[in-house]
Amino acid sequence: MKQHVQINNRKIGAGQPVYIVAEMSANHHQDFDQATAIIKAAKEAGADAVKLQTYTPDTLTLDCDHDCFRIKGTIWEGKNLYQLYGEAYTPWEWQPELMNIAHSLGLDFFSTPFDATAVDFLEEMGVGMHKVASFELVDLPLLKKVGATGKPVIMSTGMATLAEIDEAVGTLRQFGTSELVLLKCTSAYPAPPEEMNLRTIPQLAGTFGVPAGLSDHSMGIAVPVAAVALGACLIEKHLTLCRADGGPDSAFSLEPDEFRAMVAAVRQAEMALGAVNFEPTEKEKKSRIFRRSLFVVQEMRAGQEFTLGNTASIRPGHGLHPRYLEMVIGRRAAVDIPRGTPLSWELVGEARK
Repeated sequence: MKQHVQINNRKIGAGQPVYIVAEMSANHHQDFDQATAIIKAAKEAGADAVKLQTYTPDTLTLDCDHDCFRIKGTIWEGKNLYQLYGEAYTPWEWQPELMNIAHSLGLDFFSTPFDATAVDFLEEMGVGMHKVASFELVDLPLLKKVGATGKPVIMSTGMATLAEIDEAVGTLRQFGTSELVLLKCTSAYPAPPEEMNLRTIPQLAGTFGVPAGLSDHSMGIAVPVAAVALGACLIEKHLTLCRADGGPDSAFSLEPDEFRAMVAAVRQAEMALGAVNFEPTEKEKKSRIFRRSLFVVQEMRAGQEFTLGNTASIRPGHGLHPRYLEMVIGRRAAVDIPRGTPLSWELVGEARK
């Protein structure tokens, strides 16, 4: 299994800090200044990278109002695909400048290409990696094009069967992809927690021998934190300046303060995972003195017998180990012993003969 992949100057995988991606998607509302503000908010919230989507309505679908092009049963009910993508796409002429802004802030920048022309465009820009969206996982010609760039690839697996993922991974690898991260994804908007199936994350990693993470469309921050506990090495989450502003993706996007809270929770969770350890930590060593031990709890005279009435296992830990209680009971005090004295072998005499 490949434990790590290298993306720009970052290692992603087991034992490395979780790589956190802020997805801008349609949350710029066709306003370049808002797009810039989202990138700055991503940096301030603690993201490692910002991601766009590179398509136009014409590279995704037809301008057609036949029934099969109309959206049903989702938050975009009533629109046709062309209308939705016309609202949501990021103008291509913005993208080189947005990449410069992200890089100036120390953020990685990449995008999801949705057709061959988008791959060529992003390659000309000089992006360091590519993203494959869940819906495009079955577009094998696109995967061949992405794989042939030789760049690291992050691929979401929403809706996919194991066989489909295997075919997609095999295609990428056959055509040149050596650095790959797979993301568990539930392609529902928003995604209900009961459909997240996060236990798939370590299975993805083990089955395909790659680092695995989460592309999250659920509400709130609990799901990403749980994913990290299960081994997710990358978290992708939508970021918006304000959900109340609306937009195609606002319902399942985090606002900057929420994104910052998610990053903080993820960082705390990854620290808490630590390593397998059966020895006391440095902080715990200071607490060991407050464990139980054997004390004389009633004043005793020399020669008096130790009993469960005058000897007990109590805190703190200055006396004999509690394992010796049965050995002490029935023996005699070697000297007078004041109440509250930690028991030691020097105080314990022989048993009555």
